[in-house]
Formats: sequence, structure tokens, C-alpha cells
Amino acid sequence: MAQNEDQFKKIVSHAKEYGFVFPSSDIYDGLSAVYDYGQNGVELKNNIKRYWWEAMTLLHENIVGIDSAIFMHPTIWKASGHVDAFNDPLIDNRDSKKRYRADVLIEDEIAKFDDKIEKEVAKARKRFGDSFDEALFRQTNPRVADIAARRDALHERFANAMEANNLEELRQIIIDQEIVDPISGTKNWTEVRQFNLMFRTEMGSTADGAMTVYLRPETAQGIFVNYLNVQKTGRMRIPFGIAQIGKAFRNEIVARQFIFRMREFEQMEMQFFVRPGEELKWFNTWKETRLRWHKALGLGDRKYRYHDHEKLAHYANAATDIEFEMPFGFKEVEGIHSRTNFDLSQHEKFSGKKIQYFDPELNESYTPYVIETSIGVDRMFLSVLCSCFEEQPLEGGETRAVLHLPPALAPVKCAVMPLVRKDGLPEKAREIVNDLKFDFPTHYEEKDSIGKRYRRQDAIGTPYCVTVDHQTLEDNTVTLRERDSMEQKRVSVDELRGLIHGNVSLNALLRKLG
Repeated sequence: MAQNEDQFKKIVSHAKEYGFVFPSSDIYDGLSAVYDYGQNGVELKNNIKRYWWEAMTLLHENIVGIDSAIFMHPTIWKASGHVDAFNDPLIDNRDSKKRYRADVLIEDEIAKFDDKIEKEVAKARKRFGDSFDEALFRQTNPRVADIAARRDALHERFANAMEANNLEELRQIIIDQEIVDPISGTKNWTEVRQFNLMFRTEMGSTADGAMTVYLRPETAQGIFVNYLNVQKTGRMRIPFGIAQIGKAFRNEIVARQFIFRMREFEQMEMQFFVRPGEELKWFNTWKETRLRWHKALGLGDRKYRYHDHEKLAHYANAATDIEFEMPFGFKEVEGIHSRTNFDLSQHEKFSGKKIQYFDPELNESYTPYVIETSIGVDRMFLSVLCSCFEEQPLEGGETRAVLHLPPALAPVKCAVMPLVRKDGLPEKAREIVNDLKFDFPTHYEEKDSIGKRYRRQDAIGTPYCVTVDHQTLEDNTVTLRERDSMEQKRVSVDELRGLIHGNVSLNALLRKLG
């Protein structure tokens, strides 16, 4: 675990050093749980968004996009349940004066049992080698069985408390498990109480006439209140979907793990409207479709798993998370939910407007059911960064920091470098850049030795480097270097576009999805 924490610290440091993510308001000592994306980070983030957007809108004829406003009528949040129920259970430690989410403290305690089991498995794997049967060991080892039984008992107690919204029981679990404050090391806890996560502000020119509004805590409601607008103007027939990428805001008290949990974040959501009774079929379809989208990036199939919800939200009849293995454990990056007809029914009730769909095939009107796919852009960004970062040992005892980014997501696709800054090489290099830049992001790089330039490009994940030397002026060939293998080959300048574009294009990624 300590090794993973050390690795995560290196990733956070690398993200700042190479222009991916900066602490917001850095020169004023930052603002807690708020981050800015740097010059390379914004390109990587935009490429992730483009991959999602085109996978939704280009590959599905029945999915269209919108961009709804951050400010919405406050009654929307009353209808959706956010005003009354969008809360976190918080607990304070009297000695450290720090505030924590009670559910997170307990989840971390459950994770400790999982870590103990994994350590037992790892020791056994090392002891038995190739003959090790992991499944059998997990089933029959007494120590693993004891740890698993205690873990399951705690998990069941925790799930029941969350289901019943029993704040006293949550506190009692913390007391019984002897969970200590990580700062003070004491167990001097307050009662657990609920805290609403929405940011509120006022709209209007005078204090008396101002209306209380909220920064949206999710983007989904902007889709729901526009569902009929899109359906009618686009002449959409069920089943159909509406996609949106946008900012959301939550006043997280326990924001942690870098950009994994922030107060300002971005979501990629698609709401898919279906006939009542067909929702679970579509739920399973989208569950498989979304996992295939993730795996197409080639970050490692074993890093993904489904986590089906035991406690369903009040609006859902099925829900699962796609979890990704971060340095700090498996964590949710995307949720797929069968939201029933809750949202549309609530908005019809609170607005007084009829927003049902007339189905010409059935010759009847009904409130559609909805399947939601919701992915956090920032969490997706972090999962890509964590899985692609490597400190790779080289010959001679050296190491290189390299980001093995999927080429289609890389901020820079190609860097062109003159071997020396004279003899017409810079001019030839710039000529190549000016030719390639219309097809994919291409950078000109001339500072420092060629080796240091390679290392800089490796660190930001550039798939290809092109070196212009004196032979280039003679026969119009260059050295093309590939990032992951570091292999170099001599190619004609005329071949560059074709060789590079086929590997860095988003099209190649999308074609994997069919």
C-alpha cells in the first residue's frame, strides 16, 4: 500500500511538472479541492471528451447532444430531490477539529480487510509459485475465511445503516470498529449529521428581490427538462438518447485523492429514453457498451470491474459502477443507472406541464423510462494518467519517466526536432511541422540535446518524434522514433503523414467499437 501511495505522489508531481494539472490559485497557496488543467492537461482532457462525444453521437444515429445552462430554475432541484435529500453524513473529531464523511471512514475500514486478504493471497502466490490455485486458496484458507467473515459482517451492518439513513448507527460503527482520526489519532467523535452538498447563490439585482438558485450538482436534470424540446424538434422516436458534457458543482467536505473528488468537476452524461418494461434490457446493453468503450483504450482489461449497487437510489431499479484500479484501490469512474420514469414524472408534477411521449407504434402516450450513463471527465483523466505513467529503467542504470498514453488521446502526436540549430536544419524541421500540423498536433522542439528532448516528449506522452539531420537535406529522409519501444527507423518525409496519422487518429479507436 505504501508503494502505491508513493507511486501516486509521483503521478501528482509529474502532472504539475509537465503542465497537466496545477493547484488552482497556486500563487495564493491554492484553493482546497479545486484544480486547473495546464497546456498538456487540457489537450488530454479534450481528447477524452471528444472520444466520448463521438462514440455517442457518431456511432449511434439515435443519440444527439445538447449543452444546458449551469443555472436552472430552483424548483428543478426540489423536483429532483436534491434540495431535501442530496446530503452527506458528516462527523467531526473534537481533538483535530477536522470534519469527515462517516460513510467514507467506514468504507476505508472495510478496505483494510480487503487489503489484508490480498496480502495473504500475495504471500501464498509467492510461496506456491506456478502451482498456486488462487480461487481454491480464497475458499479454503482459514485466515482468509476469518478476515472475509469479519469484513462481510461489517459491510452488511454498514449497508443496513445507509439504507435506513441511521446516523446513530453509523457513529456506533465508527466507535465499535475503534476508527481513529488520521490526524489526532484519537476516537473523540461528535454525532453524525447531514450536510447538503449544493452550492447556493442569489440571482437578482436587489437583496429583497433576489431568488435563491443553485450551481447544478449534476448535468442530468438539464437533459430531462429539455427532453421534450429535443424529441419534438429532432423528431426523435423512442428509443433515443441525449448526450451532454458539462460542469457540475458539489460542496464536498471530504475532497481528496487529487482530482478524483473535487468541488468543481465535469461530467459526460447520456440519458437514453426507452419504453416502460424494456429498461432492464437496455440497462444491460449499455452496461456492456460502456465497458467496451473503456477497454478499447488498451489500459488493461484486468483494471476494470463492475460493482453492482446494493443500496439503490430512490429513483433507480438497477445500478452498477464501472470501477478502475487506481493506485489507491478500485474506484468508480462511471455509473450506469436505470432511473425508471422518476425524473420525468417529477418534472411533470412540479411544472404542471405534460411531458409524455406519444408512441405511434403503440398508439398511446406514456412517460418514458431512462437509462443513464454518467462518467466523470476528471476521474477518467486520472485513470488514464495513473495507468500510463511509468518510471522505466534503462541500460546504464538510468530511468525515464514516460506516459504510455493511447496515441489518440496524447496532447501532442508528433514532435519535430532539428539535430542542431544551424546548417538549415531548423528551417527544414519547421517546414515539416507546417505540413503536418493540419492533420494532427505537431510541435517544434530545438532546445537541449536530442536525448533530453526525447525524454521531455516521453514525459508528456508524445507517440512519435521526428529528427531532422544533415542526411535529410540530401535525401529527404528523417529518423522516426516511437515512444514506447524507443525504436528508430529511417523514413521519407513524404511517408510521415501516412505512418503517423493511422496510429494517432481517433478513427482507429472508434472503429474498435464498431
